[in-house]
Amino acid sequence: MDNESQNIGKRTIGILPIPGFALLSYAATVEPFRAANLLGQNDLYETIIVGLDTDPIPSSGAAHINPQATISEALSLDYLFVVAGGDPGAFNDKRVFKWLGRLARARVQIGGVSGGPVILARAGLMTGRRMTVHWEHAAALAEMSPHLAIERSLYIIDRDRVTCAGGTAALDLMHALITGHHGAQFAGRISDWFMHTEIRPSIGPQRRGLVARVGTTNSAVLSAVQAMENHIADPLILGQLAEIATVSPRHLNRLFIAKTGKTTMGYYRALRLDKADNLLKNSALSLTEIALATGFANSSHFSRVFSAHFNFAPSKSR
Repeated sequence: MDNESQNIGKRTIGILPIPGFALLSYAATVEPFRAANLLGQNDLYETIIVGLDTDPIPSSGAAHINPQATISEALSLDYLFVVAGGDPGAFNDKRVFKWLGRLARARVQIGGVSGGPVILARAGLMTGRRMTVHWEHAAALAEMSPHLAIERSLYIIDRDRVTCAGGTAALDLMHALITGHHGAQFAGRISDWFMHTEIRPSIGPQRRGLVARVGTTNSAVLSAVQAMENHIADPLILGQLAEIATVSPRHLNRLFIAKTGKTTMGYYRALRLDKADNLLKNSALSLTEIALATGFANSSHFSRVFSAHFNFAPSKSR
């Protein structure tokens, strides 16, 4: 593995395919972890397929997946991804909802892929969090839970929740996660392995391309901005951004000033405040929830920074 690796030991990834799950979403979630072990020549990830019981789990097609564990077992997980398809709004297994709640209380990073975010919402795990879901389920979920902050993005990482629209977007999400764990160069090798050469940022095709938004083709700046967009709720420090961009912190600052007119962290703060302004205008989240969702310690700190940046209080934006 390259010197950029930030590996802190093997991570255990649980996958909960709901019967009728989308096979492409499942494969795009699981396969990058297998490739990471292969290319890293090490057990970087252990994946555990979890079932509602011991029966094979049917996909949306002819394939069935054999579970390695069930929700009744005590599992030690770093991440748990719920992969669903079909009509996830009709899923109402209280055992799963309680199990997910226990994992959340144990501080497991919980994710949903394709229709999986709907199940996380049904379990009450997405309140106060930004989220996305496959476009097929977005309208029904918004009607069922109008308090949720649903965005039309490829994926969203909001603190301890990870949601993904599914399909090939799961490859983009896993690229972001593996970048955070083991560095951009190693994650790039995995994407190349799958011939996934055009990595899309979390905000997805509803927005202009990264080059057009940032106004530069400089690779270090673009890598840093992509990392910023993936870490809105849990901001990275300058050293982490520089490591991802593979330049020194001082050089990254010089590049940002030259290309954007702002320091690296000044650009990052403006990005988070723009997201906060969007949430104020387009969501029912409280001021405190918006502050936490955009990486501020509390609502009073958020209000001071917001007012200084926009020259009006958050309440005026809402």
